[in-house]
Amino acid sequence: MKRLFLATITVLALVFAAPAFAQRSHPGGGPPAGHGPGSNPSMSNSHDAGSTVRSDMSHGSPSDVLSHNTAIAGKIKTLTGEDAKTACSGFKNIGQCVAAAHVAKNLDIPGGFDALRAKITGTGAVSLGKAIQALAPNADAKAETKKANKQADDDLKETTS
Repeated sequence: MKRLFLATITVLALVFAAPAFAQRSHPGGGPPAGHGPGSNPSMSNSHDAGSTVRSDMSHGSPSDVLSHNTAIAGKIKTLTGEDAKTACSGFKNIGQCVAAAHVAKNLDIPGGFDALRAKITGTGAVSLGKAIQALAPNADAKAETKKANKQADDDLKETTS
């Protein structure tokens, strides 16, 4: 009887733990295999050291989100001084754009938001953390990335409620 009970508990533990294993991080911060360009855009994401932007909207393409959400477009314009669609062109998702806008403002990045956007979206694109290291070498890139992602998440939650 004790063995049956232990076997049942083990099976239940495995059944409930399986979804957690399926949500593991992927090397390089990119999407899992089979979820690259041309796949379902709602599956795209941006993982960076300390990334915490999790809002459903944060994963939407910038043009899709901005066409439906004028509040976040206004926030981006305030942070960057640019039209939101122009500012976010080239970013994988709106969360990445808003986080970069916060980093540029928080750290007063030399060259501003445009320099940061070029590092993240241009030829030889790098993560937000690596872009911070390159443009503001004295900053704690991991902490600043985490802070900006939290700010972006808060902005996206605020503009959808």
